[in-house]
Amino acid sequence: MRTLARSGLPFMKMHGLGNDFVVIDGRAGAVEADSEILSAMADRRRGIGFDQLVIIGPSEEGGDFHLSFWNSDGSRSATCGNATRCVAAQMMNRTGQDMLRMTTERGILHALRRPDGEVAVNLGHPDTHWRDIPLSEEVDSLHLPIEGDPVATGMGNPHCTFFVEDVSAIDLATFGPSIEHHPLFPERTNVQIAQVLDHGRIRMRVWERGAGITEASGSSSCAVTVAAARRGLTGRQVTIELDGGELEIRWSDDGVWMKGPAAHVYDGVWYG
Repeated sequence: MRTLARSGLPFMKMHGLGNDFVVIDGRAGAVEADSEILSAMADRRRGIGFDQLVIIGPSEEGGDFHLSFWNSDGSRSATCGNATRCVAAQMMNRTGQDMLRMTTERGILHALRRPDGEVAVNLGHPDTHWRDIPLSEEVDSLHLPIEGDPVATGMGNPHCTFFVEDVSAIDLATFGPSIEHHPLFPERTNVQIAQVLDHGRIRMRVWERGAGITEASGSSSCAVTVAAARRGLTGRQVTIELDGGELEIRWSDDGVWMKGPAAHVYDGVWYG
């Protein structure tokens, strides 16, 4: 990032169901991620604290603006569903638009403001082929050769979903990192434990690669919906119950849509 200690850097603190972000508007000048500064900002005791950092950049390929994402451990992510929804909601509030096109490493993501005021984001079509997720070898993504019979799904980042009888019975702090670093996932993976409550409702907890346990995850919610529908456990429209609240997910012909609340907590300036 540019010299923060001398010039300061404005930022927004936002969250979607407790999944929290630092958002930096870099459209007026180049802002590059520096691992040392990113680590300092991510520190929840000495810095700002966040699950993901988002940099808004100039528009690319016909989008309204570009989004880049970093996890709190400094690793990159091609997408972040909750962060995308939060930024979209904030930009809609600023501009009065009800529709946005955002470019990301995953491609163009569309956002719409629904009649109830909440913003829905389309995270695109899920990846289910082993090479696209990606996995390290050719296996059936619907039944991975891992104890617990999980499902692998790509949503711009890799996901591994375990369907369990009771999510509260799983020690996610121990289980999550053991799967995140499984050799079948060359780029590591997000890990979900999911309990199907009925045909249209799932209780889920998530371990995010590069961030650990988070109160919510948009891309994970989309991945769980896809996995459950592929297994025939639910339909394609599902309410996901997370530690931080609920998201509405709909897997349609044009991609996976996610709708839920977004909160702008405060504005600040980082001096390092």
